[in-house]
Amino acid sequence: MSQAALTITDTTLGKKYVMALSGLVLFGFVIVHMLGNLQVFLGAEAMNGYAHTLQSNPTIVWLVRFVLAATIIVHFGAAFALTAQNKKARPIKYRMKKDVATNYAAKGMIYGGVVLVAYIIFHLMHFTIADTAPVIAGKLGYVHSSPFGPEQMPNVYNNVIKSFQNTGMTAVYLVAQVALGFHLYHGSWSIFQSLGLSHRRYNDAVRSVAVAFAIVVVLGFAAVPIAVWTGFVQAV
Repeated sequence: MSQAALTITDTTLGKKYVMALSGLVLFGFVIVHMLGNLQVFLGAEAMNGYAHTLQSNPTIVWLVRFVLAATIIVHFGAAFALTAQNKKARPIKYRMKKDVATNYAAKGMIYGGVVLVAYIIFHLMHFTIADTAPVIAGKLGYVHSSPFGPEQMPNVYNNVIKSFQNTGMTAVYLVAQVALGFHLYHGSWSIFQSLGLSHRRYNDAVRSVAVAFAIVVVLGFAAVPIAVWTGFVQAV
């Protein structure tokens, strides 16, 4: 059975299945993470309570981190393998090449993925381990608020506010959301094709859903830094 699994993942179709299924896991996390971020609009108590709940369950948090890390590795491993396989299958470039279904989002998936991995690392260093990364924190104007609130909880709310009051920090996050949007659009569209759910009768509708999904997620993530930077949401 293990040999059969190896044979499946060695095929182009198998790699596409791996990318599609791992992509679904990552999509789920992105949605949950976005909803968690949006709690900043509910105020400091809600945001800090949410952060405290996560920090009070380190086993679950580390399990989620492990699953996400493994999923990202598998996802990008399959992506790079498919790219290498395609280049190997056609080592000599076409003299004239017309892109029919391929668009800019498709062409930039690999590069966009690299940008997103770099952003994830930066994001973790910024909000999760900022205390151990003073160089990055200092260069981009990250300023700690009082680290503990009245109930001895990390004041995550004020840290978020003070971070996005910095124009450079806000710009970094907004650019990253644009890259995320392109990746989500093409990824969600490709999932249907990879799982054999594509049909010319429904392709336009699926594409519209993919666009809507990407826009909603980008706006959801971008809303926080924009609201802080414009002064709509302020520290307490």
